Amino acid sequence: MTEFWLISAPGEKTCQQTWDQMMAATTRNNNLSTNHKFNIPDLKVGTLDVLVGLSDELAKLDSFVDSVVKKVAQYMADVLEDSRDKVQENLLANGVDLVTYITRFQWDMAKYPIKQGSLLTRSLADIVKKEDFVLDSEYLITLLVVVPNLLFEDHDSGLFSVTLFLKAVDDFKHKARENKFVVRDFQYNEEELKADKEEMTRLSTDKKKQFGPLVRWLKVNFSEAFIAWIHIKALRVFVESVLRYGLPVNFQAMLLQPSKKSMKRLREVLNDLYKHLDSSASAIIDCAMDIPGLNLSMQEYYPYVYYKIDCNLFDFKVGGQHRCPGLDLFSFPGLLR
Repeated sequence: MTEFWLISAPGEKTCQQTWDQMMAATTRNNNLSTNHKFNIPDLKVGTLDVLVGLSDELAKLDSFVDSVVKKVAQYMADVLEDSRDKVQENLLANGVDLVTYITRFQWDMAKYPIKQGSLLTRSLADIVKKEDFVLDSEYLITLLVVVPNLLFEDHDSGLFSVTLFLKAVDDFKHKARENKFVVRDFQYNEEELKADKEEMTRLSTDKKKQFGPLVRWLKVNFSEAFIAWIHIKALRVFVESVLRYGLPVNFQAMLLQPSKKSMKRLREVLNDLYKHLDSSASAIIDCAMDIPGLNLSMQEYYPYVYYKIDCNLFDFKVGGQHRCPGLDLFSFPGLLR
């Protein structure tokens, strides 16, 4: 089985006790699953509003990166002409197979440092200066605003997208100049995008010459995407656990690998073990509710935090029947470094 269940439950007297209870229920008596502790670092919590917003954004990011991982994996299968053994040998994360990476997961502090934080939660003491504020005014106050969804930012500028009526363009540019904003001269060109796709097609037909570099490129970027995906799962578990179980942070994250024949029974055992956490989920339901911050829409809901990780990344077809369109992984800033 290449399917894993990433779950969390609140700590009892200790998190170790929570782990021991789950182990006793799922392995010591009936061998329903192979279990591993899933290590999540001590992340900064922030406010409730921040957590709810992060929960929604992480759900979208999870889905997006999941699709990237699967597309790159399928493209690897296409390039290697669907040789299953060769594909599996090249789909690695940080130099190890995917199951090993997941079951031995450790937060990568080099790629994703937790002490730096984001503008949503980090201390601003080392960022703002006195001259940034209007002080001691009866009529004016300076607010600090974190603006999400920047297209790009460098050391001293942020790139925003603005949509407005054509007739207002000149007036907008004038006002922008008055405020020392620079409007870049750029037009979205479908022909250029089409040319990029044609270039990918050309490279695909010339893959004998480019085979080695292409496989290496795919290996590197698959690894980076998969690592990012599992870190996103870790973030989701942390955020949802705090939202469900409250403060202070006290939960145990656990990775379960169910056996194929025991999945239904395992779900029943977990439901019995944790049903006291949420009486409304005493029966496993296919939930169609939309509760902000909990991401329950159109997915199964359980009394414990649960996310599925499926390492079966593509439908294996002989002869390259499934082919992915050109994919520029480096166009995803923040994910693939």
